[in-house]
Amino acid sequence: MTAVGVHWTYAPMVDVARDQRWGRVAEGSGEDPYLSSRFADAYVRGFQGKSLAFPHSVAACPKHFAGYGAVLGGMEYNTTDLTERELRQTHLPPFKAAFDAGAVTTMAAFNDIDGVPASGNRHLLTEILRKEMGFRGFVVSDAGSAEELVAHGFATDEKDAAKKAFNAGLDVNMGGGLFKRHLADLVLGGALPQAALNEAVRRVLMVKEQLGLLDDPFRSLDLVREKTQIRTSAALALARKAAVRSIVLVKNEKDRLPLAKHAGIALIGPLADDPDNLDGTWAPWARRGESVSLAKGLRQALGEGKLSVTRGSDIHKAIPGGIEQAVAAASVADIVILALGEGQEMSGEAAARSQIVVPPAQQDLAEAIAATGKPMVVVLSCGRALALEGAILHADAIMVTWFLGSEGGHAIADILTGKESPSARLPVSFPQTSGQQPWFYNHKPTGRPQLAGENAFFKARYRDVSHAALYPFGHGLTYSAVEYGPVDVDLAELAWNGAITVSATMRNVGQRSIEETVQLYVRDLAASVTRPVRELKAFRKVAMPSGATTRVAFQLTRRELEFVGTDLKWGAEPGEFHVWIAPSSTAGKPVKFTLLPT
Repeated sequence: MTAVGVHWTYAPMVDVARDQRWGRVAEGSGEDPYLSSRFADAYVRGFQGKSLAFPHSVAACPKHFAGYGAVLGGMEYNTTDLTERELRQTHLPPFKAAFDAGAVTTMAAFNDIDGVPASGNRHLLTEILRKEMGFRGFVVSDAGSAEELVAHGFATDEKDAAKKAFNAGLDVNMGGGLFKRHLADLVLGGALPQAALNEAVRRVLMVKEQLGLLDDPFRSLDLVREKTQIRTSAALALARKAAVRSIVLVKNEKDRLPLAKHAGIALIGPLADDPDNLDGTWAPWARRGESVSLAKGLRQALGEGKLSVTRGSDIHKAIPGGIEQAVAAASVADIVILALGEGQEMSGEAAARSQIVVPPAQQDLAEAIAATGKPMVVVLSCGRALALEGAILHADAIMVTWFLGSEGGHAIADILTGKESPSARLPVSFPQTSGQQPWFYNHKPTGRPQLAGENAFFKARYRDVSHAALYPFGHGLTYSAVEYGPVDVDLAELAWNGAITVSATMRNVGQRSIEETVQLYVRDLAASVTRPVRELKAFRKVAMPSGATTRVAFQLTRRELEFVGTDLKWGAEPGEFHVWIAPSSTAGKPVKFTLLPT
C-alpha cells in the first residue's frame, strides 16, 4: 500500500455479523465478539506497526461504528433494532480492542441506533466514542452517510444534515462534498462554533503528522518499490500459508481426504479453473489472472495425467452440454472434486441474499454428478455461511475455502493432497436452512429451550428444523482424531480478585501430526439479565504429533465473566458458572465452578 502512496485504509471491518444474508459477513471476523476483538487488535497492529512514522505503516480505520452487523433482515444499508445493552455487549468490544491497539481513525456506520443514524448520533460519536472509550483520533463518514441523514428523515435538508453530522462528532465527510459546501456558512453564521471546527481540523492534522505527511506529503511513494516490493516471493509464501490456515474441513466421511495418491481425479465446477473469483470482495486492484486457480494448484501438486477439468456450469446458469460433459468426466474418474459456491460478486457490500444457498445451476450439476455414484468432495468457495442442500450436503467431504486470494489454488491443493492438515475452525455458524437467519451460537436459552435429544412440541424451535446449526461456530476437522479428556478446575470457587485454572488432557489418536484448535467456553447459569448458552473466552492452537498427549490449561478471572448489567455497565455477578474445553461451541461436557462475592 505504501509503495503506491496509500497511507490510510478503510479497514479493518470489525462488525459482529450474526445474519449470513448480509453480504459484508465476508469482510469481518464472524459472529463472536471475543474472536472479532482478537482479529481487530491484530489487524490494527499489523497495519500501523510500532509507529505510524515507520515507512511501511498505514493508518487503520475500524468500521462501521457501530452496530452495522445487526442490520435487519441482513439487508445492506438497513436499519437496526438494538438495545443499548446489545450494542455495548456485542458490537462495541471489537472497536474497543482496535482503539486499545492504537487505531487513529474510525468510520461511522450507515445504520441508525434507536432511531438516530450513526453519522448524526452524538450519543454514539461523542458520549460513547470520545468520552467513554477515550478515542482521540478522527471520525470519517461512510460514503455519503452524512448526506443520507436527509433520506433517513433525520435532517430536513443538506445544510441541516451537515450541521447535525458535524455536531454529533463527525470530523471528515467521505464523498459528496457535504462539509465542503456547508461547514463554512454554518460556522460563519454561528450555527456551529469555530472552536469545534478547529478541533476537528486538529484531529485530522494530528494523524497526518503521526504519518509524517506534513513533512513529506509523498512519503514512501516509490516507483521502484511498486515494481519490486509487491507480489514478492516472501509475500506470496505468506499468502499461501495464510490461505492454508483459513480452510475449514467440515466433513470427511470415509476418510476421503486427503486424496489417495494414485486416484484419477475429475475436477468439476465453475470455480474449478477460475482465477478471477478467488480474491473476494474489496479487491478492485487485484490483477485479473494472477491468482492461482484450483486446477493450476492441483496440476502442480499431482503432475500431469491424474486430473481432468470440466466446467459443468457457470456460477449462475447452465451451459449447453455442461452437465453431460461433467457426468462423462466423473464416470471415468476414481473421485470427483466439485468446485462450487459463490462468485466473489455475490459477497461484500450491496450483496445481501435472501436465500443463502448454492445457485440452482450448480446444485443441478452436483445432483447429476452424485447420480454417478462416484465419491464426491466439495470445495466450497463463499463469503458467508451457506445453507447446504441435497447432493452437496451429502458429499463425502466438504471443505469451506472462502475467498483465499493470490495463492488459493496452491493452498487448497496442499490440503487436498495431505501436504498440509487443516486446522481452521468456523467463525460463523452454517444454518440448516436460510430461514433460520439470524442464527448464532451464543444465543439466549429462552424460557422454553429445546434440550438435546428432545423433540417436545411447545419448545423454542421450528416445525421443520431443530434449533441448531448444521455446522456450529468453532467446528472444524483435522486429518486425525483427538480425544478430549474431562475438564478440570483447580478450585471449585473463584475468589472475586482471584483466578482459577481450567485444564483438560487431549490425545491425538490418529496417524498424522496435526494442529488442534482448543476452545474455552463459559456460561453464566443465573444473572440479573439473561445470558448466552455459551460464550467463547479463549482459544489456543496446539501442535500434536501422532500419538501425543497434551494438557492444555487456561486461566479464568472475574474479568472473563463480566457482562453489561441492568445499569448498562460492565461487571460480574457472584454465582455458578459452567466451563468447557472443547473442539467447538456445541461439543464437550462442562464442569461447574462458583464466583464468590467480594
